[in-house]
Amino acid sequence: MGNTIEVRDDTFETEVLKSTTPVLVDFWAEWCAPCKMIAPIVEDLAKEYNGKVKFTKLNVDDNPHSAQHYGVRGIPTLLIFNGGRPVEQVVGAVPKTELKKWLDRALTKV
Repeated sequence: MGNTIEVRDDTFETEVLKSTTPVLVDFWAEWCAPCKMIAPIVEDLAKEYNGKVKFTKLNVDDNPHSAQHYGVRGIPTLLIFNGGRPVEQVVGAVPKTELKKWLDRALTKV
């Protein structure tokens, strides 16, 4: 998990909502094959966007409160937060090129 930070329900507010930089939250689960497919892509993006975006992962099985609060119904779900609010969302395993476009678009809203 090199450039990503594991967040939990009890650290979500501090790590995500109170962050001074935009935060990408990867909602995932151990049993989720598509989650495992995009994990290396998310890690690559964390390196590419280092300093611009904080990358985090939240295991929905271990931390159901945060997932439920933000209406996560399918995983993987990637949410970008800025100023404590979600500004963009992607659901499902998406190719890296699409994730980069989505991330760049989200950063223009920052």
